[in-house]
Amino acid sequence: MSGRFLRRAGSGTVVQKLCAKAILEQGLINDGDRVLIAVSGGKDSSVLAWALSVLRPALKKDYLLRAVHISSDFCSCCKKSALKTRLESWNIPFEDLFVPVMGRLKEGKKMNCYWCSTQRRTELLKYAMEHDFNKIALGHHLDDIIETFFMNMTAKGELSAMPMLLRYRKYPVSLIRPLAYLEEKQIIACASEQDIIKSVCTCPYGVNSKRREVRGHIAEFTGGSGAVKRRILKAALSDTKDSDTKDHAPY
Repeated sequence: MSGRFLRRAGSGTVVQKLCAKAILEQGLINDGDRVLIAVSGGKDSSVLAWALSVLRPALKKDYLLRAVHISSDFCSCCKKSALKTRLESWNIPFEDLFVPVMGRLKEGKKMNCYWCSTQRRTELLKYAMEHDFNKIALGHHLDDIIETFFMNMTAKGELSAMPMLLRYRKYPVSLIRPLAYLEEKQIIACASEQDIIKSVCTCPYGVNSKRREVRGHIAEFTGGSGAVKRRILKAALSDTKDSDTKDHAPY
């Protein structure tokens, strides 16, 4: 897909084309799949839900969609009624689950994004298996993936990235990331175009200074080029196996 097309096409078209490219190239969705979308109430997962809904005819694949939002005991900013209405307008049933993320913290431990992620991921897997979903779709985009790659490399000394397709050995469920070829700015433009951006929520723990620092370094050496970022993505995922891999980022 040429850079000229990405510059000239409307934002919704760009999201659909790059999402379809990821799905078809990586085999993220197949006929008969039951796909559970993890919706935080933010722009990324909302745009993901919209894209998976509108792409069904073009992909010529018969798959079922349902969205699940996980409420917590520390964040109540999500406009659930607006989220539910929006998802149902896209023919995606919605369910809200409560998880006491802070209530599960052990004494002396502090709340952090990784802990929240593990609790939410556990509940998503449990829900998917109980309701016979074989895929969980997460809203991570290109910038999320390469930022996490560099954070793992510099902070942990690990060459590990969030894979586009993660097959669990222990569970009959796979994680998919259909937005992996999309930059955050492309998702923001689409969310604005589709009137999604007005009703999204943000997590009070979502401001990560280390991630901001890494994001700044990436912007410097890529010059903001989407093509360069996608080449980094290709390199980051070149040695990633599609089975139980370390998967460090919150959904």
